[in-house]
Amino acid sequence: MTARDTVGLALVGIGGWGNNLARNLDGLRDARLRWICDVDERRLAAAARQYPEARTTRRLGDVLDDPEVDAVVVATPAPTHHALGKMVLRAGRDLYLEKPMVLDLAHGVELQRLAEAGGRVLMVGHLLEYHPVVIRLRDMIRAGELGTIHYISTQRLNLGTIREDENVLWSFAPHDVSSILFMLGQEPTDVAARGQSCIHKGVEDVAFMTMRFGDKSMAHVHVSWLDPHKTRKMTIVGSRRMAVFDDLESTEKLRIYDKGANVRTDYDGFAEYAGLRFGDILVPHIPFTEPLRVEVQHFVQCVRTRATPVSDGHDGLRVLRVLEAAERSLRNGGQPMQPLALPEPVTEPQPA
Repeated sequence: MTARDTVGLALVGIGGWGNNLARNLDGLRDARLRWICDVDERRLAAAARQYPEARTTRRLGDVLDDPEVDAVVVATPAPTHHALGKMVLRAGRDLYLEKPMVLDLAHGVELQRLAEAGGRVLMVGHLLEYHPVVIRLRDMIRAGELGTIHYISTQRLNLGTIREDENVLWSFAPHDVSSILFMLGQEPTDVAARGQSCIHKGVEDVAFMTMRFGDKSMAHVHVSWLDPHKTRKMTIVGSRRMAVFDDLESTEKLRIYDKGANVRTDYDGFAEYAGLRFGDILVPHIPFTEPLRVEVQHFVQCVRTRATPVSDGHDGLRVLRVLEAAERSLRNGGQPMQPLALPEPVTEPQPA
């Protein structure tokens, strides 16, 4: 834990999402963005103009050699997360890793245990767990306001960046999986997924994933970066009420529908039928703060107080277990797969 009033931060990776992180990190009152690291000289030059108080470098070693760097935010391509995360944790710094945490469950276990052994804060960028609408929905579910949850359906679609080193499940679905586990407070018993590789062979551009839970609820996730419509929508169907969260709405992001269906038995006891209920639509007022600002402020607070982040390493591992099961299902024709128990971490061979 730093003894200074201001937490020294470094950002590794200033691509598209890294720019959003830099803007929010630079705006924190109790932290200072000291370094920006990237392999692209043009990005570094642009960052130097925009954030003149931060030093720039192509070498992570320069960042880790600075004793005034307390924590490092990594927003590089997912295949690099494991190696960079190890370097940061072994250097005794706290670590924020953008989603997905890593692309291999064993690597995630290794990072989590490195953080635990070194007393380091490890936080994963599960942005929706800091979204005020998702937090409200979690609280409503816990309070029973929606009744028994029958199912959750999400759509995360766009015609956007097409990746070659991770499929759309690993790129898009961490948002939806993390928010679903966060709201329900449980992990799935099995996961099934089907997908299609349209551009690069073996890299799915569209995928449909289903999770089943022990309480008989289920969740369906549809992700695609090859769709004509940009969609960020979640529907929750409960026995009492239904909720729709549309993150692309500018103001009315959440709507609660007092609708449902109940099985009724007629007076003579020989027949039963489904009675439909159509009630009001409620648009609750939810004060909105940019989730990314809330998220990075939470990280800095955890660095200062040594508190455990909401989206800590264990949260990252829960999401990885689901994604790994979905990947196995993809490779086995969509058969449901149980999430694996956490494996032993990858260990490096010791010198003779």
